Amino acid sequence: MTEVNTSAVREPRLGDSGTDWATLRDHPTAEFIESMRRKYPTEDEMDRVLTSKMRRRAEVSDTGFSLEALMDCCHAMLRDHLDDAFETSNARWLSGGASKMQVAFTLDWNDPASGRTSTELVIRLEPAESVNATSRTREFQLLAAFNGTIPVPRVYWLDAGARWFPQSAIVYAFARGVTKPTASTGRVSGIGQNFSPELRAQLGPQFVDHLARIHAFNPAERDLSAFNVPRAGSTESAEWQLNRARRVWDEDRGHDFPLFDVATNWLARNLPELDRASVLHGDYRAGNFLFDESNGEILTWLDWERGYIGDRHRDLAWTTTRTFGNYAEDGKTFLVSGLIPIDDFFELYEKKSGLSVDMDRIRFYRVLNSYQLMVSALASAYRLVHLGKTHQDVLLAWVEAVGYAMAEDIRQVLNEEFENAE
Repeated sequence: MTEVNTSAVREPRLGDSGTDWATLRDHPTAEFIESMRRKYPTEDEMDRVLTSKMRRRAEVSDTGFSLEALMDCCHAMLRDHLDDAFETSNARWLSGGASKMQVAFTLDWNDPASGRTSTELVIRLEPAESVNATSRTREFQLLAAFNGTIPVPRVYWLDAGARWFPQSAIVYAFARGVTKPTASTGRVSGIGQNFSPELRAQLGPQFVDHLARIHAFNPAERDLSAFNVPRAGSTESAEWQLNRARRVWDEDRGHDFPLFDVATNWLARNLPELDRASVLHGDYRAGNFLFDESNGEILTWLDWERGYIGDRHRDLAWTTTRTFGNYAEDGKTFLVSGLIPIDDFFELYEKKSGLSVDMDRIRFYRVLNSYQLMVSALASAYRLVHLGKTHQDVLLAWVEAVGYAMAEDIRQVLNEEFENAE
């Protein structure tokens, strides 16, 4: 692993040595791609995903995959996997999410596990280019690994190399349930969702218990071959994630942003050592689980695309961020994901997982999380809308504004750090 340079970071600027960086980011050359790989070493699978993203960027691509075309791809895949006759029906688009395309359909087939049956399934695949370039192989392996440990949908097929579909894809079981109470309007992607006291009492303990099970899980017990495992006692975990964000910023941004340089240097100087390698969900919050409103049971956990093996404190920092929660009726008690008071959350988590919580590490990862969101909003969302490579250009144009809110969070935290250091 290449050591992070903790001296002042100077990103390449438009016009440096006659280089047209705007053109290179729109139409990356092989030399540019390889320079990014060398400059920002990260996990093997993420290097593969980001490299593939950049190689496809210069290609003319269709952002408007039709439902009929995707089902034709699905039929081709099923013919190669199934020996018996099958039929599909009720194909339809699924809404929700800002980075992946999803199609639901019903498959009448001979399931080796249960015989002739009708199964509701979902195709989940990358668009022409995603605001969050992630790995379907990782998502497939995580869903398979946690089957039986926490509620997750059964996975059926993986098209890692886009043999059948236009982009990498997985096919998994359709999950029933709701992401929010029926009477609630909520916010985008379930963020800041309000739950009644009765639902909080039912969902809150499950919410903590499932996260504890994820972090206490032994990665060596299942096939997680698409993941690098960072060494305990090293800063590899934090360094890989920082380098990943820096690489995406350098590949996607449209302008300089001095606060990014300041934050990069602070993060590089404060990389925490890893005490224990845990599986992370990566986006653990309300909006990414489905529940039965009648009895308050969490039925399934979705959106594992950001999952990796590393420091559990990043998940804890993400889950407890203020943006994803709200305040109880007293206006004073902050509820993690709208479900459980934050002090109760940490206490119950330690009890359920048997793992400690280090608030200094959480502070570091809160900055890194805001940094990552700033990269996605101000760099990737901008580039996708600019290039017209997304089916959700209106939504992602709106998402750009979120980057400045994240930048303000970072500015406030760094101001406190610098004042305390004086």
